[in-house]
Parts: sequence; C-alpha cells; structure tokens
Amino acid sequence: MSDSTPDLDAVIRPFADVPGGLLPALHAVQSAAGYVPRSLIPQLARTFRLGEAEVHGVLTFYHDFRTEPLAGPDVQVCRGEACQARGGRATWAAALDAADGQDVSVREVFCLGLCAQGPTLAVDGRLHVGVDAADAVGIVGHAVRQRVVPPREDPPTPGQVVVYVPRDAAALAVGADDVATVIEADDRATVVRTGSRGMLWLEPLVEVATPSGRVAYGPVTARDVPRLLAAGMLDGADHPLCLGPVEELDWLRRQQRVTFARVGVVDPRDAADYEAHGGLDGLRRALSMAPAEVVAEVTASGLRGRGGAAFPTGVKWQTVLDTPGDVKYIVANADEGDSGTFADRMLMEGDPCSLLEGMAIAGWAVGAAEGYVYIRSEYPHAIAAMEAALGAARAAGWLGADVLGSGFAFDVHLRVGAGAYICGEETALLESLEGRRGAVRAKPPLPAIAGLWGRPTVINNVLTLATVPAVLAGGAAAYAALGTGRSRGTQIVQLAGNIARGGIVETEFGLSLHDVVHGFGGGTANGRTVRAAQVGGPLGAYVPADQFDLPLDYEAFAAAGAMLGHGGVVVFDDTVDMAAQARFAMEFCAIESCGKCTPCRIGSTRGVELIDRIGAGQDVAANLELLEDLCEVMADGSLCAMGGLTPLPVRSAVRHFPEDFHSALPEGGSE
Repeated sequence: MSDSTPDLDAVIRPFADVPGGLLPALHAVQSAAGYVPRSLIPQLARTFRLGEAEVHGVLTFYHDFRTEPLAGPDVQVCRGEACQARGGRATWAAALDAADGQDVSVREVFCLGLCAQGPTLAVDGRLHVGVDAADAVGIVGHAVRQRVVPPREDPPTPGQVVVYVPRDAAALAVGADDVATVIEADDRATVVRTGSRGMLWLEPLVEVATPSGRVAYGPVTARDVPRLLAAGMLDGADHPLCLGPVEELDWLRRQQRVTFARVGVVDPRDAADYEAHGGLDGLRRALSMAPAEVVAEVTASGLRGRGGAAFPTGVKWQTVLDTPGDVKYIVANADEGDSGTFADRMLMEGDPCSLLEGMAIAGWAVGAAEGYVYIRSEYPHAIAAMEAALGAARAAGWLGADVLGSGFAFDVHLRVGAGAYICGEETALLESLEGRRGAVRAKPPLPAIAGLWGRPTVINNVLTLATVPAVLAGGAAAYAALGTGRSRGTQIVQLAGNIARGGIVETEFGLSLHDVVHGFGGGTANGRTVRAAQVGGPLGAYVPADQFDLPLDYEAFAAAGAMLGHGGVVVFDDTVDMAAQARFAMEFCAIESCGKCTPCRIGSTRGVELIDRIGAGQDVAANLELLEDLCEVMADGSLCAMGGLTPLPVRSAVRHFPEDFHSALPEGGSE
C-alpha cells in the first residue's frame, strides 16, 4: 500500500465515531500498510477532530508504532529480568550483532509473557524460547524464512477419544500446534485445544480422556506422537512420557485452584464448555441479588486487587456504586507488562470467559452497562482468545442487551495497547483508552469518582475480576476461609527466571517463598545456588535467599521492605551481578517513564549515571549516598508508582548485596 491518504481512508473511516478511536485506527493503519506514514497525520487529525501535534504525540509515544517501513523481518528480543536471569543479556547482544548490516529489524521488548522459558524472542510474531546467544545468531540470520504460519482453525474430524492439547502461547512456542496436527490425523481422536495447566517445563502437555479420568503425557513433540499412538496413548497406556492421571500430579495436587480452576480443563473458546464446568453460577446468583448485596458479598470475601496495590475490591466497588452517574464503566487492566508475570496472559488464553463473567457481575453491582478490556499488544494469542470468547458469550446471551434474560444490559469491548509499560498504571490506561498518550493523571479525583471519560469507573486487574465469579458462586465465607491475616483467598504465583520448574502456582496466602522456589520450583534450572529472587515485577525488591522464609502475605512483604505485587517470582543464581540489576531498574524506568513528572523522568536517568560511576569505582561511598538521596526523592516525589517504586529494587540490591557495588560493571553498563 502506498503512502497516499486516499489508500488508507477506508482503513481510518470505521473508527471516526469510536470513542478514543485514534489508537485502534493507528493499529489498523499499521496493520494495513506496515507502518503509519507521517503524511497521514493531517487526515487523522481531521478525522478525530484533534490537533496535528496531538496526533503526532500519540503516534510517537507508543513503542509499537513506526513511521517508516521495517527493514525486514521484525525481531523482538525480551530484555526483562526473567530472561536476564537465564542469559538474556548475551542473547540481546548477539541478536544486535547478527542484525548489523542486514535487512532485519531487531528491537527490544521488556516482556513477551514467557518468563519461565527464557530467553525469548519473536520473529514476526512467532515465538522462540530458550534462545541462547548462538541460537539468536541463527534465528536472526534466517529470519526471512521464519515468517509466521497461521495456526490451523479447521474443526477436527470427530473421533471416539478426546485428546486435549494446549493452545497457550507457552505451549505454542515449543510446537503444540504441530503436535495437535499429527494427533488430528488419527481418525480415532478428537483434539480439543485448551489453556495450559501451568507446568511449563512439561509443555506441550497432552491429556487423553479415559474412563477413569485424564492421563497426561509430556513434554510431547510432533515426532513423539506416532510412537505414543502406537504404544496405546489413546487408551491411557504407560510410556516413558506418561505422567499418570492428571489429578494425581503432585504439582497440581498441592495447589488450591480457585481462579485457575478451569484453565487447562476447558476449551476457552466454547461458552457451553465453560458453563458445563461451573461457569455462570456466580453471575446467576449475582443477578438474583440487589447490587448492594453483591458489593457486600465481595467486601466480605476479603478479595483484594491482584494487580499489585492489593486495594480491597469491595471498597472500590462501593465507591463507584455510591457515586451518582447515569453512565459508569468497568475496565479490566490486562496490560500485564511486569517481567516475571504471565498469569493474566494464561488466564485470558485458558479461561477468558471467567474474566467476562466477572466484568458482568461488576457491571450489575455498580450500575455499569459497558466494559473495556485493555490488553497489551505483546499478547496476540490472548487477544485472539478474548475475541473468540466475546463472540461466544454474546451468542450464548450472557453479554449484550439482555444478560441471561434478566433485562440487564452489559457488553464488553476489547482495546489493544501499543507497547507502553506505563499504561499498566490505571490513570495512564484511561488516557490511552481515550485515545491519548499514556500520561499519568494526578489524583484526586480517583477513577472510581471520575474515571473513563470523566465517569465513575471500576478498574480491576484481570485476576481480580476473574476471581469474582468464584466468590459469588461459592459464597464470601468460603473464599475468606482461605489465606492468612488480611490476605484472604489464594495467591497466584508465577515462577520464572532461572528456575527448574517454572509455571503457575495457585495456593492460599501464607506459603513461604522458600516453599515456592524450592518446593514447587525445584531450585535453579542450571543447578547453581539460588542467590536472590525479585518478587513483584521490575519495581519489586530483591529478596536474598537467606530471607526466603518470608510468607506470601501482603503485610509480611511490606514489613520486609518488599512487595508481593502481581505475584511474579524471578529467581537468580549466584552469578547475578546485583549492581547491574539495579542499573537496569533505573534504565527501565528511564525508557518507560511517561515523562510527566521530574523525579521519575530525570531521576531515573541520573540513577543510571550514578550506578555507572559506582561501578567504575569513582568515589563509591559518596555516590552511594547520592543514590540513596535520589531514591528518596523518587519515592516521595513521583506522581505514580513507576517512579515511586523504582527505588525498591535499587535499595534492596544495595542493602542486601553491597559487595556488588564495589566492583566494576560490565562494559556498557547493564549490557
């Protein structure tokens, strides 16, 4: 397609009357043309009744949008901490070197959501995991031949035996589509695509339905399938890859799955399968109650926000319910950008209907008729699953003008982000939904009072909303019976980084970090000693191994100068350089800051400079003192948690690993 405006007019026109339509219009243009020509800015400004400077500001704010065609295949290399823990720094450097002078585009991304399988990269959307430096050179060198082959969507020929193969991105990255294709060729089998059980070291994990329950095999490659079929896999026969009955697997048996109860069990794109496994029980009960009673039930359950802040969900809902307004909104924050976290992705790919049901319950509870799911662009498989689930829910009558025949109208829209980490902050997310740069808003007013387009708005994390149906279905008391102290219910831990058994662990609050890392995770993947874990994403503290008796509890982590956050646990072995990790925290903040406040925008850049001086041995004591002063200013003076929490990993690294700040950093700082 050419740069001329008329060629793209038909692409832009459908978004002219869409609220906040500039962002989806830019996505559509880039999808059609490969980039967004600057010559299109005047037309975009006219279409959306904006100034050209404002359109330019939006176009250049988001990392995903480009104003020139790509040189060749698009290679995204993850630089997040979880990939760094498995050698990602060398992978990034090798990819850059291999691309030098070649017709290929290599760019950094800070999480692809495959944090237990790193280092990771994507070539034109095709995922690669476990990529070391040598692999990166080979992949980049042959990138032109790595174009994406769309997955098969043809319905399988019905057979007598149901075989479950995951469609989760973590399984797709290691060949699950090929496995499904080979199994489908056997006319005795019907393949059902599911989410992942969360045992990522066993993917692709294949499950066979037998009269006594599902039997698991894994990890299975396409080459393994003929031998497995010949050995009697469809009868649940024994084999070296046979793991036994799924429900007896120790990893699952030791968990208390509430939010993830259906993930890996149901077909995520089948509303009837969802309902057959307990879906809609919570929504039906909610619709039989008064809105205030629903809010009271959520409050009594003790459910707190799972996105990191741990704010009581019922209190937020009560505020929106009590705030006058004829229009209110429900917003699901699916912009899961923290390295080491992938539970939102897995939930949306494995049980998206639970999120939609939770949003519908929230809408009924506070008087909202419309909801938005804001999902990060780095999750194409989750986007596809959400789109399919939305269509299925509308067709089944539990989203739309008359939810389950109740007369209550509620629908959900999907909005895709564009590569800005800051849009995980709730007010920046609202700005992005409204079609603007993702700049943080000053509070008050809170979004619950004046949120999306100035209306009262519930903003909750994916896991929070997806837990609500279970709370309503089972009752507040049953959910509150799990957990410890003020941390009620279950915590969904994501084990990532240098870990032998990475994946999802859902267990009631109170389990120790040691039990998670060593009991579930099995220690490091390479057998070296665990030195530390970063808990709570890139803004979380580094917890040394000698403090792993810390229980998974919001208050316990806060008392230890850390935060539980979204539940990501990134494990590092004894080769990690903590000064380099502290530098990366400041560098990441500098790259991803929205730029609105000085402590974050300037402070992070000065932090990189200070750590470089310390690493070079320049007046170490004085510069460490300056670094602490800078951290204090950022923590106390930043507008949002981006700048306010960046000091947490830096301070914890200095406090627990002072010896690393008295030796020179690798050449070039963090890289």
